[in-house]
Amino acid sequence: MLWNWYTVDSCFISSTWHITSKGKFAGSCIGVICLVVVLETLRRMQREYDRFLIKQAQAHADRIHSSTRENGSDFERSPVIEANQGLKDQGNHVSIIRKSSSPMSSKGTTLAAPLQYKPTIVQQAVRALIHMLQFAVAYFIMLLAMYYNGYIIICIIIGAFLGFFLCSWEGIRIVNA
Repeated sequence: MLWNWYTVDSCFISSTWHITSKGKFAGSCIGVICLVVVLETLRRMQREYDRFLIKQAQAHADRIHSSTRENGSDFERSPVIEANQGLKDQGNHVSIIRKSSSPMSSKGTTLAAPLQYKPTIVQQAVRALIHMLQFAVAYFIMLLAMYYNGYIIICIIIGAFLGFFLCSWEGIRIVNA
């Protein structure tokens, strides 16, 4: 393959994607831009779904922590708590692991012990499905780039810009040191 700037009579991916007019080529360029935006949307979906799972697990851990304190038991002594209360209706199973010794900060204050969360099989299947879609779309975009058509590569770059601009516009956390 050689670098090219062909518009009419170009062929991409299969013989059915044969460009016979400038209008079809313009439509293909718009389609490529949209495809890259879809890829960035899938990446955002993955982040949002992971955040949802973490918030759900954190809320469940907080409920367990408060109920163990009310019952007089020591939450810190129990290294592994298998928790399926409250989330049982959704078929979720949360494993919360809290280390027995709390780490110390540089200022000498005790930090909260870290929690570890493992998704259920259904939650992991959803995560894998989103990843598979990301992989398939990214591979398809790579195949389009391998045609070395300058216009298509420019459209991929434009789509990456627009997709990131639209899908990654979120707050940035600033942590005081």
